[in-house]
Amino acid sequence: MSRGTAGPEIERLIQLLAKLPGLGPRSARRAALHLIKKREQLMSPLADAIETAREKIVICSVCGNIDTHNPCTVCTDVKRDPSLIVVVADVADLWALERANAVNARYHVLGGTLSPLDGVGPADLTIDALVSRAHDPAVKEVILALNATVDGQTTVHYITDLLHNAEVKVTRLAHGVPVGGELDYLDEGTLSAAMRQRTLI
Repeated sequence: MSRGTAGPEIERLIQLLAKLPGLGPRSARRAALHLIKKREQLMSPLADAIETAREKIVICSVCGNIDTHNPCTVCTDVKRDPSLIVVVADVADLWALERANAVNARYHVLGGTLSPLDGVGPADLTIDALVSRAHDPAVKEVILALNATVDGQTTVHYITDLLHNAEVKVTRLAHGVPVGGELDYLDEGTLSAAMRQRTLI
């Protein structure tokens, strides 16, 4: 049994940090030590930022994004193309697409993917709101940017069926060889998907 090396307050800080994605117990201990050493420069501003965020963070009533405004910054950006809606499973996916500067569109966050084994059905996601948004005459294309997993593809097919009578083009992300990828290192499923979705040069 390991002995405690710090008081309960510091141990609690370490335990909470260890719950963050990408931080295990050892990384959390290093992060906590760094915060403690830089109390004035890091810990106090971080505590203030967390408290401010806790009070002001809201879920966008239009798209499901996390922001401090409702509607969110993305939904109120007049420079975005209102004819495109990119559907993502989670806010993390929205942020990833924004980091990549991949598309200048509006978004719709489902809140997950359909997963019968985990008890996640259509009523647990914001699919009805998406269908309603897709029937807006301004919307011309719905891009299903969901993971290439069984649950992701099940969700893609389910939404595609629901949107068959909406006057929108329904597309999904291409799957296959990643940029910089070498064929010898790719799995068979990725190679098969890349071959099926080959494009004209």
